[in-house]
Amino acid sequence: MKKGQINVQTENIFPIIKKFLYSDHEIFLRELVSNAVDASQKLKFLSSNGEFKGELGDLKVEIILDSDKKTLTIRDRGVGMTADEIDKYINQIAFSGAEEFVEKYKGKEGAEQIIGHFGLGFYSAFMVSEKVQIRTLSRSKGSKAVQWESNGSPEYSITDIKKEDRGTDIVLYINEDSKEFLEKSRIQGILDKYCKFLPIPVIFGTKTEYVDDPSGEKDKDGNIKRVAVDSINQVNNISPAWTKAPSELKEDDYGSFYRELYPSTFEPPLFHIHLNVDYPFNLTGILYFPRIKENLEIQKNKINLYSNQVFITDSVEEIVPEFLTLLHGVIDSPDIPLNVSRSYLQSDGNVKKISTHITKKVSDKLAQMFKKDRKDFESKWEDLKIFVQYGMLSDTKFTEKAKNFTLVKNSEGKYFTLDEFQKKVKTLQTNKDKKVVLLYTNSVEEQYGFVQKAKDRGYDVLHIDSPLASHWIANLEQTLENVMFARVDSDSLDKLIQKDEEIPSKLSKEDEETLKPIFESELNGDKYKLQFESMSSDDAPIIITQPEFIRRMKEQQKMGGAGFYGAFPETYNVLVNSNHNKIEEILNVKTSKTKTKKVKQLIDIALLSQGLLKGEELNNFIERSIDLV
Repeated sequence: MKKGQINVQTENIFPIIKKFLYSDHEIFLRELVSNAVDASQKLKFLSSNGEFKGELGDLKVEIILDSDKKTLTIRDRGVGMTADEIDKYINQIAFSGAEEFVEKYKGKEGAEQIIGHFGLGFYSAFMVSEKVQIRTLSRSKGSKAVQWESNGSPEYSITDIKKEDRGTDIVLYINEDSKEFLEKSRIQGILDKYCKFLPIPVIFGTKTEYVDDPSGEKDKDGNIKRVAVDSINQVNNISPAWTKAPSELKEDDYGSFYRELYPSTFEPPLFHIHLNVDYPFNLTGILYFPRIKENLEIQKNKINLYSNQVFITDSVEEIVPEFLTLLHGVIDSPDIPLNVSRSYLQSDGNVKKISTHITKKVSDKLAQMFKKDRKDFESKWEDLKIFVQYGMLSDTKFTEKAKNFTLVKNSEGKYFTLDEFQKKVKTLQTNKDKKVVLLYTNSVEEQYGFVQKAKDRGYDVLHIDSPLASHWIANLEQTLENVMFARVDSDSLDKLIQKDEEIPSKLSKEDEETLKPIFESELNGDKYKLQFESMSSDDAPIIITQPEFIRRMKEQQKMGGAGFYGAFPETYNVLVNSNHNKIEEILNVKTSKTKTKKVKQLIDIALLSQGLLKGEELNNFIERSIDLV
């Protein structure tokens, strides 16, 4: 039996591990299972190049839970270790400057960084264990089985043991503070999260068969005792779809894999992109486009990042541009280390290349779909539009490509590219400043009257009802040449698309001054601003509008990003049509009471058309209207 101290340059590594890694302590199982898979993969490699001559047999990783003995065992049939290799890989820990490092990252992302920086995967076991054993037999001929043991202090012991099969058992004696890891459901959950697609079969043991007692305890006849484990089930798919070439897969395979990733999601994705790159970086994966529609409150943790089929994280903001976090799926790159910090991801050159490549693949896929089958693309557009608009708002490179396949829909439900629609309306909807005015509505039903008046003039009105509309429209006005957007109810049509010629007014300035106090007396002076305008006699007698600029700023503030404009008061313009015969009639009414009554009725009709007449005022209008019948 050999005893000694683990070679560390701090007084005691274990309290540091327990204290600073504890916030993410479930990670111990990922580390130990990953090590077991590595040991198995290494044996396969040695066998393939002729260095290992023995039989590989059934390579698998077993996780054996014994709640009675309070142990958790991670078993592999990989390369195993000799006593010298244990001394090299387990006892000699290069941990210089550990205290300074811990202090530097204290309160930040310490758990991931400490493990990753110093390769302490095995020592994460001490986060949950009062004692850890390594029982191992090397694949090398003539090797002796040995057991390494430590109770969480720098002292350890190595003893010779009997072990028939090559490979390694890591036996964790779970401490009192970590009893949760003696629960079947807790272990199953961790395995599902981190080990779902490992390349070696991972078996979780629960009670229907007997196996050798991991502790090596013997019965009275000198045989290793057999212990019961509940039932045996494989927890992973060793050949997930993304590890295969696209030519090997059919549409059904992609659908099945999506359901495997998201078993609780019932609606299938729109389509997918298969990533398969080996130069200048290694990247595989499958990304799915979900049906987003109008819901911006979707989860952004639906892309899982793997390194050689080992799960790393579902927070991929540093790997892919923000708008692509709306996608679902898997990205796998061995160029990204298993344990990484966000600062590493933000500065790593490979990560930036991966991000750029994924953006290009997405934009290329959308452009290809548009070109190949426009009708099908149009049928998917209502699901795609928020994603594309979000991308155009957040990524300039994506914007340049997206302009060619971005669609807009008019009030009649017909789709156009931005360029097609500009050309269609340019002749009629170019104003005196040579800008093409793109009229739009966010609700054809609610703004029906305004839309119809525009169509009567020969104008075409877009239907833009996205929650991102205000931001997206502002972005387009900056990127498209000589184009401006105006909601159809934001002013009179003649003001929205101003021409060189002006419509003469039937009212004189004196007439307007006579009517002005009557109208103002029926309006909230702070909220409504009265204006007499020379409009077409076919337009309504009174139109209530909210200026495009103010409404947009308010909408942007509601979505986020409007700055101080969000503090603007709720104000409206009350436009009195000086050419409407009803206004002329009011001017000629003899009694002031009748004048006021008619003005009030016209104002209330205008307010009602904009959904601004409510409560007592709405009730009074209804009663007054009944009296007038």
